[in-house]
Amino acid sequence: MPGPGRELIGEEEKKELLEVLEAGYLYRYGSSDEPGFKAKVIRFEQEVAKLVGVPYAVAVNSGTSALLVALIGLGVGPGDEVIVPGYTFIASISSIIYARAVPILAEVDRTLNLDPADVKRKITPRTKAIMAVHMLGNPARLDELKVLADEHGLLLIEDCAQAFGASYKGRSVGSVGDVGTYSFNVYKTITAGDGGMLVTRDEEAYRRFFGLHDQGHSPLRTGVEIGRRPFVGLDFRMTELAAAVLLAQLKKLGTILEHLHSNKQRFKQAISDLPGLEFREITDPQGECATLLTVFLPSEEIARQVAKELGTRVVAESGWHVYSNMEQILEKRTPIAEGCPFHCPLYTGPEQKYWKGMLPQTDALLARAINIGIGVSDPGLGSAFGVTMRDGFDAVDARATQFRQVARKFL
Repeated sequence: MPGPGRELIGEEEKKELLEVLEAGYLYRYGSSDEPGFKAKVIRFEQEVAKLVGVPYAVAVNSGTSALLVALIGLGVGPGDEVIVPGYTFIASISSIIYARAVPILAEVDRTLNLDPADVKRKITPRTKAIMAVHMLGNPARLDELKVLADEHGLLLIEDCAQAFGASYKGRSVGSVGDVGTYSFNVYKTITAGDGGMLVTRDEEAYRRFFGLHDQGHSPLRTGVEIGRRPFVGLDFRMTELAAAVLLAQLKKLGTILEHLHSNKQRFKQAISDLPGLEFREITDPQGECATLLTVFLPSEEIARQVAKELGTRVVAESGWHVYSNMEQILEKRTPIAEGCPFHCPLYTGPEQKYWKGMLPQTDALLARAINIGIGVSDPGLGSAFGVTMRDGFDAVDARATQFRQVARKFL
């Protein structure tokens, strides 16, 4: 089972879905005097905004769409640079390219999130934004990144795709920066198969996000509007069906997080005495999602040997979550022959080149890291070994014992 929400799909989701299907009204817009219109998308936006602690939310059809809308809606475009970690899902980087800005890859530290020191080194007069990605449910160093953004007049974009429900020092991730984006695909905390969300405190940004996701319309239209659209938009709307599932899933979020934290703590305690074993740094142990337990082995050789015996792989091999595995990024394979944004008259910086080995600190960390699944089983994250949302302490203990037996052969 890919993510924790997927494993808890049941009667609650069926009930929400049937309400929409029986009414026969699948579109996100409608009037309050239409009995068939259940306003699931609008309700879901309101519930997420309330949960995160911001006034505005826009539901979209994917986390990738959310990132693209966020970037363009905040004015990121040709000539701009956006600093992004080299360890992230490829959508963080591809959305920057499709906004026609240039991604500047930065190192991660022992949190496996952006290293503020490297971010500081890579700020230039062309930098428009910092994209903080909360990888594997662990919040990035938001305090330090926010200071850097404020000092240099930069936007702070929070990619919370893998961290829905997480918090950082008492604040929900997504509420600290200028915008937060979420994903609800099958590998995420809660899911409708796919879907996404943007949240913000800025009313003008909200209006732009809304227009971009809905052909330029202003919030919240109830019918066809002529002559009121301030700019050209696209169609990234969420359907009532997806929102119906997500409303049911949202009610299970507390149960999911409590269970994941309990299992992760038990697994971690069971292997913590292994010599030479280190754990990923967690910025807020109470606030993280606890979907994965990441361990560092003393060397790459040992990590690969342990991973092989466990039927998994080191994090460095986790597909399109690591810059060095993104051949289309390294080779700048844009679908347009001119190669925009890398060859653009508005971009005044030196030619950006990407290559395997360009982020040695990131490479070294990921090469000796293993992700143990606690609630997410995703080959793309290298988390084939571990437990799932439905597993209890008996399964945790069995898997921890297995890990200990394998690790002790090489430690």
